[in-house]
Amino acid sequence: MSLNGKVAVVTGGASGIGRAIALKLASDGAAVAVWDLDESGAGETVNMITGAGGRAIACIGDASDVDAIAASAARTREELGAITILVNNAGITGFHAFLDISVDMLERMLRVNVMGPFLCSQAIIPDMLDAGWGRIVNISSSSAQTGAMMMTHYATSKGAVVAFTKALAREYASKGITVNNIPPGFVDTPMLRKSPVNVDAEAASANSPMGRPGKPEDIAAACSYLVSEAAGYVTGHTLGVNGGRVMP
Repeated sequence: MSLNGKVAVVTGGASGIGRAIALKLASDGAAVAVWDLDESGAGETVNMITGAGGRAIACIGDASDVDAIAASAARTREELGAITILVNNAGITGFHAFLDISVDMLERMLRVNVMGPFLCSQAIIPDMLDAGWGRIVNISSSSAQTGAMMMTHYATSKGAVVAFTKALAREYASKGITVNNIPPGFVDTPMLRKSPVNVDAEAASANSPMGRPGKPEDIAAACSYLVSEAAGYVTGHTLGVNGGRVMP
């Protein structure tokens, strides 16, 4: 599915799912801006894209900070062009008993996982309106669909992302802009492997219909479809990529 001539922003593109999405969109022909706090990882993603003949830049900053978002958007427009694809992938996780979750923990979770996609979308939608065409994909989580023990603040934030997707999709459907979300199941990523509660993705996925954890490339493939012309009549949709773990 060709994205030639399109400019995409992938937040949290330094590793894991975000990197896989950035690489896939670049292979589809898009110029990609990798937004992340991890300068080294973002640079590696960019080098992988440019080494394969693609165009990419790394913008280092907090994807939930208004000023950092504005600076990254301005640099992306200057070096790559107007932005018409946005993948809101940057996020944080957390594992704590409900009664141990502090106000600071909750506020940080909501700032990164909810305000981040909200503010990035506000900054980039004007480009899409000017073009009369746009694609936004929000990476949510299957925990918003099933609930998750020890992750009430995380599941709450990702549930908000699903609702945000639907509201934004309704508002911009008539403007040529689609907004969808992908809630991954257990995906083997560096963030999951670094979890303080030692999440075993293989064991957690053993009882799912497919019996295996997901790969970042599985999410990237779904994202590639949702940002393509082929998905032009799909909006407000939750595309589960979870090996059958959740069947709504």
